Amino acid sequence: MTKKKPVITAKKKQKVAIFDIDGTIFRSSLLSELTEALIQEGIFSKKVRDEYIEEYSRWLDREGDYYDYMWAIVGVFEKEIKGVKNEVFLKIVKKVVDFHQNRVYRYTRDLLKKLKKQNYYLIAISHSPKDAVREFAKRVGFDKMYGRQMEVDDKGRITGKILFENTIMDKAKMLSVAVETHDLTLKDSIGVGDTSSDIPFLKMVDHPICFNPNSQLYKFAKKNKWEIVVERKDVIYHL
Repeated sequence: MTKKKPVITAKKKQKVAIFDIDGTIFRSSLLSELTEALIQEGIFSKKVRDEYIEEYSRWLDREGDYYDYMWAIVGVFEKEIKGVKNEVFLKIVKKVVDFHQNRVYRYTRDLLKKLKKQNYYLIAISHSPKDAVREFAKRVGFDKMYGRQMEVDDKGRITGKILFENTIMDKAKMLSVAVETHDLTLKDSIGVGDTSSDIPFLKMVDHPICFNPNSQLYKFAKKNKWEIVVERKDVIYHL
């Protein structure tokens, strides 16, 4: 009597959902909050505010672009962080996240909880420092997180150099890496972003969601018939 060969069933791949962090989950920017905390702690000079206060004021007055303000912050942070002890920086990261961990949007917070129950693999991606992204993301339930990784020398001081910068700045590439590394599927995948820099990874997923989008992302989403969601005060609008 011939024995039947066992039937090998292919392992079902886990679905993936990818979220931008700043302005999408977190109702601010991790980098800007870190910079302010470093100033308050006396690690950065108060004078560095002069380097971005004009762009900040222009953005508040709706005369300037948010990108200009954020890049001014990036310039200050990357210049001033050189030589700071990593252990000191990590303490500031924890303080910032402890204080701001509940400062999240309702829509994306609830969407995360829903997808977690549906066994989605949840990825957070940000251009803020990786240590801050990791600390924040793990508290709201993400499985994997990507951020800008700063080099630390053999004396435990931050050099100011960003490791793997070309890769981490490409959010679509990071999603591809995650899908391959963790054996995920893009079928029924979900992506949530708020600016035009998120378009590359939003184009990869089956269900892109543009949350509180800037004007460039809004126009692109309208043209491509993507879902647009806006949260203001305690009201969520689906456009």
